[in-house]
Amino acid sequence: MTVDDFIREWTSEEPDVEVHTSGSTGTPKVFRATKQRMKESARITCESLGLRKGDQALLCLSPDYIAGKMMIVRALEYGMKLCCIPPSSHPMAAKNLPKRIDFCAMVAMQVKVSLQKEDERKRLMGIGHLIVGGSAIDEQLARELHAFPNAVWSTYGMSETLSHIALRRLSGEDAEPWYRPLRNVEVGLDERGCLTIHAPLVCPTLLHTNDMALISHDSKGVRFRVTGRIDNVVVSGGLKIQIEDVETMLSKGLEQPFVVTKTKDTMLGEALCLLTQDTDTKKVEQICKAMLPHYHIPKRIFHVSAIPLTDNGKPARKKAAELAGELLAQASREEK
Repeated sequence: MTVDDFIREWTSEEPDVEVHTSGSTGTPKVFRATKQRMKESARITCESLGLRKGDQALLCLSPDYIAGKMMIVRALEYGMKLCCIPPSSHPMAAKNLPKRIDFCAMVAMQVKVSLQKEDERKRLMGIGHLIVGGSAIDEQLARELHAFPNAVWSTYGMSETLSHIALRRLSGEDAEPWYRPLRNVEVGLDERGCLTIHAPLVCPTLLHTNDMALISHDSKGVRFRVTGRIDNVVVSGGLKIQIEDVETMLSKGLEQPFVVTKTKDTMLGEALCLLTQDTDTKKVEQICKAMLPHYHIPKRIFHVSAIPLTDNGKPARKKAAELAGELLAQASREEK
């Protein structure tokens, strides 16, 4: 879908638009989102960030997905100027960037790539409000963004909530590890310890997520932290291991892209498996042994040419598990 395609759909008489989920944890889905709820989402975000009519916004995400669609809706509803560039891993390298960018949304992968070149890094630092979504922010990226002079935010949300329903400040003195729900959003925990979201302005029903979370209160109000996905728990030899915990520990030592997944194991039931783009798997194994508790060390490490990702840069967990299973079966045949 092009930007013009979406604008035609948005300005049509139809009361809703088609939305595709990213498929980061399973098969991508399609649902209809009402335009009125999308307008409410846009209003809440723009009010929270203090955006105004005439501000310059940059669209560098695909309008196929909710993050890109909502950038267009925010610009239309709030009267912002919108510069559109083709989605790429190097948005700050585009030739037609405006001199001033007041607002932009990116996935974490785009931010990481933009930090690698000095000229792109400088343009990134000049963005007034940068919201980063699509996947969790690792510690290294959080440290780099902490020093940014302008406002950088990590977003929490999903397609069903029409983009984000909470923000976490990453830059400056107000940086924190907690997400703060936006206006008219209530969060809770279900019997599994997973986050529930009540956001009637953007989602008609109580939403039960698979994100395990902690909720607390301080002088500013309710806040929450996501500790991992319940479907990313590996039960290996009776021990429950959270995949995100392993990835967080390894992110400090592994330079090449990687993802942790699981495979079936006759002895353990399930076993941790690591897919890496590093061709030196022996070196990766040594790093794992040095940085992880014994029972968190992946039983298998496989080199892959590319880590499975969704279109917006999230780890494609289901595809990664399927690929790991195929590589394990191949390795077992070769070992025989």
